[in-house]
Amino acid sequence: MNKRLGKPVKVLDSLPLLIVCIAVVSSLYVVCLTGVASNNAMRYMIQIFLYITMGEMWNLLSGFTGMTSLGQQLYIGLAGYSVAVATTKLQHSLGVGLLLAVAVSVVVALLMSLLLFRMEGMYFSIATWVVAEAFEKLFLNWKYVEQGSGLTVRVVPYPKIFEICAFSLTVCVAAVAVVYILLRSRAGLGLTAMRDSITAASACGVNVFCHKLLVYVIAAAFTAVAAGVFFVNKGIVYPESGFGISWTVSMIFIVTIGGTGTVAGPIAGAVIYVFLQEFLAHYPGWSNIILGALTILVIFFMPKGIMGTLQEKLGFEVFSAKRFSFAKHK
Repeated sequence: MNKRLGKPVKVLDSLPLLIVCIAVVSSLYVVCLTGVASNNAMRYMIQIFLYITMGEMWNLLSGFTGMTSLGQQLYIGLAGYSVAVATTKLQHSLGVGLLLAVAVSVVVALLMSLLLFRMEGMYFSIATWVVAEAFEKLFLNWKYVEQGSGLTVRVVPYPKIFEICAFSLTVCVAAVAVVYILLRSRAGLGLTAMRDSITAASACGVNVFCHKLLVYVIAAAFTAVAAGVFFVNKGIVYPESGFGISWTVSMIFIVTIGGTGTVAGPIAGAVIYVFLQEFLAHYPGWSNIILGALTILVIFFMPKGIMGTLQEKLGFEVFSAKRFSFAKHK
């Protein structure tokens, strides 16, 4: 518990946080592996775990580092096609396919950093989107990956849904843990300093390029794993489904609703998004309009998102990324 001007702020941290996390994660593993949940319930769980992973990575880039990317779908498409090529064209195992997805995404992220890191603000955002669009056009015309007709994922033996669910949970837990540990480290201080002012952070000795490269590569790698699992569960990947900007729109919605700049925000946002998506599937012509309207309402009435607003109102922080947490004095 910390105090500022006599007002206590509770932080669920260290041992209490560890105990709660172990209990929750263990319960989820039991649900995944014992067959307690129905296949439909596990389908929801898989989506939630994978969207949490993607949301955490986008939040790490934008919410904590100030690198607002509109092109994270680049690594989703690359991962989907990497898994499909490895399992269908090269007839390798799923493990090899996921490793290939991560390797390809990391290499592309390293190459793209040489171009993208020369830009800041909206120029960086637009450039990431343009690069993703260029890759979509490339795959639409690439005969090796069947052009626009799509490429199937053929895994032998094909993993059962409870196995996919358990692995998705593992990826989700790893993503949250990596983001939390990174932000609590010395490097995390440099990242948040960069978000506030790159010039000031650089003047204080922060290696801006290395810090940007670190989070960009981490985000690409985890996004690739999550996307690879997603397309294994789906069974086929198309250029439009892999490189479509709807992926980034989903991530932005999840982080904005949950709370930008909070580790717990994407968790809450992903749960809300998955159930909203299922409900709005019955209203295809209105789904994006409704999601957009909800986003505007949250930005207007709760600019810090659900978790950010709750933490501010209740004076209680979960997964605090700050070394010191203070309540807002009134």
